[in-house]
Amino acid sequence: MMRQDGDLENIPGIGKKISEKLNEIGVYKVSELKGKDPEDLYRKLELQKGKPIDRCVLYVFRCAVYFAENEKHDPSLLKWWNWKDRDQEAGKRDSFS
Repeated sequence: MMRQDGDLENIPGIGKKISEKLNEIGVYKVSELKGKDPEDLYRKLELQKGKPIDRCVLYVFRCAVYFAENEKHDPSLLKWWNWKDRDQEAGKRDSFS
């Protein structure tokens, strides 16, 4: 089992680049993600960078907060792509039918 309070790179889907992005907005360890709103973290990063950030970063933030807030994890929810916006995914499916 992965440590909950350590290095951000212990979170599935978080490597050096995303860890650095979290550091830029004041998050340095897993426990600091507890109770955070992934949308707020994403907006804070966009404001700090002064430009739009790829939405995949938001999906990774959602996954990271889930990881931090739960001791037992659904393996499918440890994959960042399972945290995509549902309405966007539904729209993509509808456009191909």
